[in-house]
Amino acid sequence: MVDCIVRNWQGEEVGQATLELKVAKEDSASHIVHRALVRQKANARQGTASTKTRAEVRGGGRKPWRQKGTGRARAGSNRSPLWRGGGVIFGPKPRDYSLKMNRKERRLALRTALQSRSEDLIVVEDFADQLTRPKTKDLLEAIARWGIDPNQKVLLILPQPEQQVYLSARNVPSLKLIYANSLNIYDVLEADKIVTTNTALATIQEVYSD
Repeated sequence: MVDCIVRNWQGEEVGQATLELKVAKEDSASHIVHRALVRQKANARQGTASTKTRAEVRGGGRKPWRQKGTGRARAGSNRSPLWRGGGVIFGPKPRDYSLKMNRKERRLALRTALQSRSEDLIVVEDFADQLTRPKTKDLLEAIARWGIDPNQKVLLILPQPEQQVYLSARNVPSLKLIYANSLNIYDVLEADKIVTTNTALATIQEVYSD
């Protein structure tokens, strides 16, 4: 269980919230989080890299010169991997990089990763109504009031799509917007600070409780 201070739009402390998730045991936590992270990164790979072997490169059907008498090394094709323009030895071919991991393990890893970031977690009151129109400057000023350095990577977790917040946040390179029911372990671990609303925190505990 982790107690978090709740701040309002102005950055003032207005209460407390609790983050309580079932996490992995200490001796296996780093292992399961690492597996989940490797799985996500591997599954994101397209696996479309492809090179041609000497059998697939065009040309090379004629022997470049006779076998003996020229003083040069014997050669049977100008598409040998030793030649410029030749085939590639053991080059990449299209393949599936995806890894499997049980759903319960994935969710356990996500809960463990999120709980481990509790020191960098900032809980704020729902602020969608504070942005009457899309305004990036207003959102950045609020983030500064919450005690976040403008150069830090921020993961903003919302309970549901909010048009004004989305339009205000989309052109900030260091700010990533995500929804409480679609968290992923890479974004949770990559961010320097994690900002979530009261409602989003409740949704996280409801969706990822087991």
